[in-house]
Amino acid sequence: MSVATGQDTIAAAFSGCERRAALMPYLMGGFPTLDGSRAIGEAYAEGGADLVELGVPFSDPLADGPVIHAAGTGALAAGATVHGVLEVGRALTESVPVVLMCYANLVLARGTERFAAELAERGISGLIVPDLPLEEAGEALAACDGAGVALVGLVAPTTPEERLAAIGATARGFVYTVSVTGTTGERQALAGDLAATLARTRAHVEVPVALGFGIGTPEAAAAAADAGADGVIVGSRLVRAAAEAADPAAAVRELVGRFADALR
Repeated sequence: MSVATGQDTIAAAFSGCERRAALMPYLMGGFPTLDGSRAIGEAYAEGGADLVELGVPFSDPLADGPVIHAAGTGALAAGATVHGVLEVGRALTESVPVVLMCYANLVLARGTERFAAELAERGISGLIVPDLPLEEAGEALAACDGAGVALVGLVAPTTPEERLAAIGATARGFVYTVSVTGTTGERQALAGDLAATLARTRAHVEVPVALGFGIGTPEAAAAAADAGADGVIVGSRLVRAAAEAADPAAAVRELVGRFADALR
């Protein structure tokens, strides 16, 4: 019997959705504590998440806005480590596919082959490295392919056509399409040319196209799905809810449920 790879697991999560788009909430590993982040991730699954993006806290998170940056700082202060967050990922894979988001320094410090193997050993399906440019991703792509982990590429509204085609040629699992130029964070409205941005990406890839950055309300998630997104990634809104609540897991379970309902 063949063992499912990360790409298989991600593909099944997208194709198995009963909604217009897969819901992928972001979780800061180790925030407010490792156990607390596991409880939040489990609440995501209970609320209707199709996949979970699990972030590893880092001291210089260039793609993160203030809410997620603050959560990462809190996680590091509480003692979160790469190993600890990977163990949270292992636990969450029992209920939902997990895609890890990690900055390049942490991957390179461990070694790409070792890092990819550690993800595979824990059943983590994919890896997003936002500060790893395409030109320097060959070693990581080979290591992830060898371990059966999907290395997810990122594109932005400013990505040129030629570069889009190159990213599409190495796309694994799904392509993370950034809705705006800038860092993560809740925004009042999504870009008006969102459908064109998604269509431009889709023309160059054969995997699902997921949209992230700036989706802060269920209405915005539904608008992203209407614009053609195969997946919707929600981060800062949920991290903020967890930070503000006396019972973070209960708060995010209810909020994820509202996002899931909006996509049905």
